[in-house]
Amino acid sequence: MRTLTWQNWAGTQQARPQTVRTPTSAAEVAVAVSQAAGRGERVRMVGSGHSFTAAAVTDGMLLAPTALGRVSSVDSDAGRVTVQAGLPLCDLNEVLEHHGLSLGNLGDIAAQTAAGATQTGTHGTGRTLAGLAQQILALELVLADGSIVSCSPEHNPDLFAAARLGLGAFGILTSVTFAVVPSFLLQAREQPMPLHQALEQLDVLRATNDHVEFYWFPYTDRVQTKQNNRVEGPAHPLPRWRRRLDDEFLQNTAFELVNRTAHRAPRLVPMINQVSARALTSRTYTDTAHRVLTTARRVRFVETEYAIPVETLGDVLREIRALLHRREYRITFPLEIRFAPADDVWLSPAYGRPTAYVAAHVHERGRHDHYFADLEAIFANVAGRPHWGKLHSRTYSDLVELYPRLGHARSVRDQVDPERRFGNAYIDRVLGD
Repeated sequence: MRTLTWQNWAGTQQARPQTVRTPTSAAEVAVAVSQAAGRGERVRMVGSGHSFTAAAVTDGMLLAPTALGRVSSVDSDAGRVTVQAGLPLCDLNEVLEHHGLSLGNLGDIAAQTAAGATQTGTHGTGRTLAGLAQQILALELVLADGSIVSCSPEHNPDLFAAARLGLGAFGILTSVTFAVVPSFLLQAREQPMPLHQALEQLDVLRATNDHVEFYWFPYTDRVQTKQNNRVEGPAHPLPRWRRRLDDEFLQNTAFELVNRTAHRAPRLVPMINQVSARALTSRTYTDTAHRVLTTARRVRFVETEYAIPVETLGDVLREIRALLHRREYRITFPLEIRFAPADDVWLSPAYGRPTAYVAAHVHERGRHDHYFADLEAIFANVAGRPHWGKLHSRTYSDLVELYPRLGHARSVRDQVDPERRFGNAYIDRVLGD
């Protein structure tokens, strides 16, 4: 297959690889890597395409993970599940539920593959539970020399530390072993709140909820808060009609119409946002964790996201509010604010510090470049770290000051991939080459 064009979900990136392979095992990945090396090709494996950066782009060999989508083993007693790299998280959630198990925390989109989600730093929000990479117990990778290796905190610990969130730059990930916990219920309490009240109560909200996040609608003083906490049960899921109204119609069908209207008449955006902010009302329900934590996103957008020290959040949001009133960007998407504890994953944006993640979105029809650049300047002033899968302009010289273990990760890369077989322009820009 030499004429295939690969495109990510948002349409921000395209690739025209010389060769495409769909391996069914680690051994076949190893053969493909060796063949690429013989031709002098670089190799990248794509996921589900939900990253907005060029992390997966290659003009060499592209590996498609669609045949690497099996659950290899489930060990309920040990709290471990091993899955192939191409398994979508939504499928993993269903398998785990069947076994009475669950991941401890999830991001809000479950369409990503296990490899793609972990390698780019997918995270949710949590008081004590960090992103997906923090839940990894072991990895299997194919290195640049075609060898198949395993790594964990006890075996090849430096490779594990770099590769569990490694942008695919240290090897082709073929399987992941996650820590899992007994299945649990979450009670979701969603309610509107003035922005100033959410910021004033931020410490209390973070301290008293297992998971908390909020969405702030530009040009309004209104946020929608989501507070999710473990409960014993019984489950009280949303009625089907309410889920269809809120999650399908309002947040997808109607919101797409809102964005199309705003594209034609941008002067109406402040008024539209006032209506949108009031359309989401209070609701409380209890359901299996993955059904509470994940949502369907059918409106296509582009996104930037930065991890900032949590104590700077109030000042950052006030600066963004001033920016939006000063510049006529006319943004319809709410800013999404989530939280994570400090973790020890070398390339995690939450490495070593309690973190607030601030994500900004623009509809696929809109212009995002100047808006995202202005936001990036605000985040940079507070030592913000970019999400690896979201649009940003930072380079290694910027990032090495922000990620304390980035130099160590680069040293590991020098050892396992000295010829940069698994690189591309984006990887070279952010990891240094």
